[in-house]
Amino acid sequence: MPACNARTLSEGARRTRLLLTLPLLGALAAVPAVTPDPTAETRAILVDAVEAAAALDFYNARCRSDDSGRHSDNLNKQLVSKLRLTIVTVQDEWFPERGYRAVQKRLVEQSAELLRQAGGCKAAKEAGLPERLNERYRKGVAAIEALP
Repeated sequence: MPACNARTLSEGARRTRLLLTLPLLGALAAVPAVTPDPTAETRAILVDAVEAAAALDFYNARCRSDDSGRHSDNLNKQLVSKLRLTIVTVQDEWFPERGYRAVQKRLVEQSAELLRQAGGCKAAKEAGLPERLNERYRKGVAAIEALP
């Protein structure tokens, strides 16, 4: 059987294909290509949530040998499903550095400094740092869930 292309289709088949494709194109046109620019308050919520996820994942990687990055992954899934954004988009668009590589470098440096100031993994755990990081992350996720 020959491949289906414009040359092998009859005129009637081409019309049928076009008629079947039009509703799909109309549906795609109805979906906005770009998410509307969020308010300053929404941008602050997104930035804080991304920072919280990165800090918690850094702590888990450094102190618990958990390199899964599950908090960032879960946040990314939530952002994609709710706002059609990714963490990288948030880092590129609304962090002061305006570039995800620079943002990620700063977040790693900040998290390492926080751990150093706490006195290392053991002292950080005793001081309740993981619980504070987790609480900050949960608040960020809840704030995103509450967005319209």
